[in-house]
Amino acid sequence: MLDYAQARRLMVDCQLRTFDVNDVPVLDAFGEIAREAFVPPGREDFAYIDQTLRLGPQGRAMPAPMLLARMIQALAIQPGEKALDVGTGYGYGAAILSRVGAQVTALESDPDLAAGARTRLAGVDGIAIVEAPLETGDAKSGPYDAILVNGRIETRPQALLEQLKDGGRLVCVMGRDRAAKATLFVRAGDAFGARPLFDAALPALGAFAAEAGFAF
Repeated sequence: MLDYAQARRLMVDCQLRTFDVNDVPVLDAFGEIAREAFVPPGREDFAYIDQTLRLGPQGRAMPAPMLLARMIQALAIQPGEKALDVGTGYGYGAAILSRVGAQVTALESDPDLAAGARTRLAGVDGIAIVEAPLETGDAKSGPYDAILVNGRIETRPQALLEQLKDGGRLVCVMGRDRAAKATLFVRAGDAFGARPLFDAALPALGAFAAEAGFAF
């Protein structure tokens, strides 16, 4: 049987630290949260590989540890901030965001994944699970200091951006196929600046697909 505690340590040391993840609270969170508890049943031994893990239909996936860690690091979460985890899946990203100090709304549109997240996050303080369409966000729980999107998007997530506080940050993987990049949006008043961070790959979220003929 795989030693999950050792696998977690190796993930932090050999994947995260070598991919410019140096934020201590982020590293500690990834070292403490049992990633194997958030994968589909029977896939626990694959929890710590450096690959995206499929969660179900409609392109739903759990980002590879390196990618997720860099994205969360880019959000620069401060304790007590409000975060929205879009496409939470079984709740791993929400658990990490909570561990670094955020008050988290975990948004999931798939009923089975939402049910799995409720089971896995039962008893964890500071996380509210909301079952609703991903593209609409959850304005009633906002505005948010930080928004994490767990999947690749092809169109500007305007509805989500509008739910940021002034100075709030949204991180996602944006673009098509091999042209996609992890991208950080920052709100300044009514304007939203965008900065590409690094090349990244994730399955596309159907809720954020570009219309036919759209060129990103």
